[in-house]
Amino acid sequence: MQGVLTGFAVIAVVIGIGYVLGRRGHLGDDGRTVLTRLAFNVATPALLFTTLAGADLSVIFSRRLLVTAAAMAAAAALFIAVGLLRGWRAGHLTIGALCSSYVNAGNLGIPIAVYVLGDASLVAPVLLLQQIVVTPLALTILDLSRSGEPRPLLQRLTTPLRNPMAVGSLAGVTVAATGWTVPSPALEPLTLIGNMSVPAVLLAFGISLRGSGIPARGADRAAIVLSAGLKTTVQPVIAWSIGAGVFHLHGAALLDVVVISALPAAQNLFTYASQYRVAEQLARESILLSTVASVPVLIIVAALLGQA
Repeated sequence: MQGVLTGFAVIAVVIGIGYVLGRRGHLGDDGRTVLTRLAFNVATPALLFTTLAGADLSVIFSRRLLVTAAAMAAAAALFIAVGLLRGWRAGHLTIGALCSSYVNAGNLGIPIAVYVLGDASLVAPVLLLQQIVVTPLALTILDLSRSGEPRPLLQRLTTPLRNPMAVGSLAGVTVAATGWTVPSPALEPLTLIGNMSVPAVLLAFGISLRGSGIPARGADRAAIVLSAGLKTTVQPVIAWSIGAGVFHLHGAALLDVVVISALPAAQNLFTYASQYRVAEQLARESILLSTVASVPVLIIVAALLGQA
């Protein structure tokens, strides 16, 4: 329980600082935009590269990750199904599906894994899955759904190769797969730059809260409530059902997959929405609601399954 509260407290403080910066105007009118672009184009790609370059890719092939992946896919599919029935646009479908399924495995998942699950490496598989598969796929969809002139087929096919987030992930995976060790003079500057990613994302998110009203109001209300509900309640229930019923997980293994699935939506999803100028309110308010709602959910999960 201490890990849940510690992880959320750290995030809340940094977001609060961002909100104060936005209220006082210390970073100017373009502060949020600059932080978002810094995170998207420079800091997060560097963080992804340094994280994945030293990762053990064999952790992808595990029963626990299959459970997590199935729960993520189910939550995203439910949002997309409802969105298609309601006629939501491709950008809203993509961002909403991410907010319904993409877990905060980094800045929140790591401390919770340490204090609740006792092992930070338990979030590595889902972190790899999200950065190797989910992020490049989602950003490619956002790229291709942009308005404007139809682009040539070759340009469409090479879309992931021009996205800095996808490039950072793929480069890191390539290094890990080959077993090559990046020389320290090259790795340390990238590590230093990558360390800016999480603070930049959280500060930009805090600045974006300036002037915003009560969450889940306006045209995106249904999508916001749906995605936050799927993320905080439906996804962990699906993970528990699949883990216990299909893969026969129990004890610590079942606790791991349910806790990870109950993590809120990641703040970097707001960075994606801001970068592509699509569904920004949906991303901001869904992340905020899922973050708040996941606190009691995680405490209940830890109390119930931790004693099983």
